[in-house]
Amino acid sequence: MQHVAYISLGGNIEPRAQTLIQALSLLDDYEGISVRRISQLIETEPEGGPAEQGKFLNGAAVLFTDLTAEELLDVLHEVEAQMGRHRESEKRWGPRTCDLDLLLFDDLVIESDKLTVPHPRMHKREFVLRPLAQIAGDVVHPVLHKSISELLADLEQQDDVV
Repeated sequence: MQHVAYISLGGNIEPRAQTLIQALSLLDDYEGISVRRISQLIETEPEGGPAEQGKFLNGAAVLFTDLTAEELLDVLHEVEAQMGRHRESEKRWGPRTCDLDLLLFDDLVIESDKLTVPHPRMHKREFVLRPLAQIAGDVVHPVLHKSISELLADLEQQDDVV
């Protein structure tokens, strides 16, 4: 069965763009995964972590896959590792070579020890919503029942108020 998955990608250790493009290429080469659309990469300030780290490049992609959500998550983690990410030794909110997050998988809601879909913080992160809106603005969040474009507008409005 063919599934549609939406992922975010980011990194702030050089060469940022080359690393993210290579990660997408590895995903596209993986049997059962096809990268269908890719957003522009945007530069963003790091959130929450050490102030001395560099800016992130962030983007989003649409994947078609025959894999389950859990299998896809495993592949995302494999690709991160191939790109030099070591999840077990890195600091939370710290610098990273490649961060691949599964945001949405079809219109499913999944909560397990291993995976939560939709991504629990995606609607609060402009660095996720802005690139995702470029390629999937009309896609509706299955829990919040708003499109990605609406979620981005809501977040921008909150930023204006603060």
